[in-house]
Amino acid sequence: MSALAQQQQALLQALWTRPGQAPPDSPALVALLAAPWQRGLAAYRTNAGALAERALQAAYPVVAELIGGDSFALMARQFWLRHPPERGDLACWGEALPGFLARDPQLANVPYLADVARLEWALHCNAGAPDAAPLEPASFALLGQQAPDVLTLRLPPGTVLQRSRWPVVSLVNVHLLGDPGFDTVAARVQARQGEAALVWRQGLRPCLMACTPAEAALVEALLAGQSLLAALDAALAAQAVDAARAQQAAFDFSAWLNAAVTQGLVLGACWRVTAQPQENALPPSARPGDPSG
Repeated sequence: MSALAQQQQALLQALWTRPGQAPPDSPALVALLAAPWQRGLAAYRTNAGALAERALQAAYPVVAELIGGDSFALMARQFWLRHPPERGDLACWGEALPGFLARDPQLANVPYLADVARLEWALHCNAGAPDAAPLEPASFALLGQQAPDVLTLRLPPGTVLQRSRWPVVSLVNVHLLGDPGFDTVAARVQARQGEAALVWRQGLRPCLMACTPAEAALVEALLAGQSLLAALDAALAAQAVDAARAQQAAFDFSAWLNAAVTQGLVLGACWRVTAQPQENALPPSARPGDPSG
């Protein structure tokens, strides 16, 4: 390794060596951590900490509000040292934050924070998901022509269904949109009212909504690559369990499908050609009128 490469590696190691931590056995690193380089290294570390804070705040705005300014800045710097970026694009950094928050004993009084972070990361990643193929209205004719056990529904790339014991959708929406009100959300947190969060993208806009148990079971099955019949069975089973706990309207698949198509959640019907989780793409063989798939 050239002398320049050794210096570059030493600088990277120094940036992620905590102040006061014993340095590794590297002459170049020892030299960087000693005078007269300490002032320059401190400037690099300060800049790195500010970058970490800005990058995490862009991906986790609600977590930043829940933790608070100074505490979030300190947490961002600690996270930077524990989980340094592995890619040059800081927009791709931060996936490990939910687990980091869940393990922090100082945040034990905010037990829903890690789940909120998981949801925010799903929204962050969804914004960069591949563009979906166009809506295929003609493909829905398959639903009236073929048995549901050989069909499935096509969802946009980046669609995610997350379950939580906490009202995570309400928590995110109240901070980003101001709706529902803080009193309503506080009551839901107090009651430990869990929510199933659905994240998808309509055009260029990431979308978020809370699902009923039946809707969550249906989408979860579709994302797992199951047939439409299996997805409907899962929805009805979840509906039966939910109805035993509270008065709930019966799940209406037709109404759900109409709304899902309007919202850009369902882009078409297609033949189920694999037992693996769907890639959310309609293959050429799945065009209406072509049963070869």
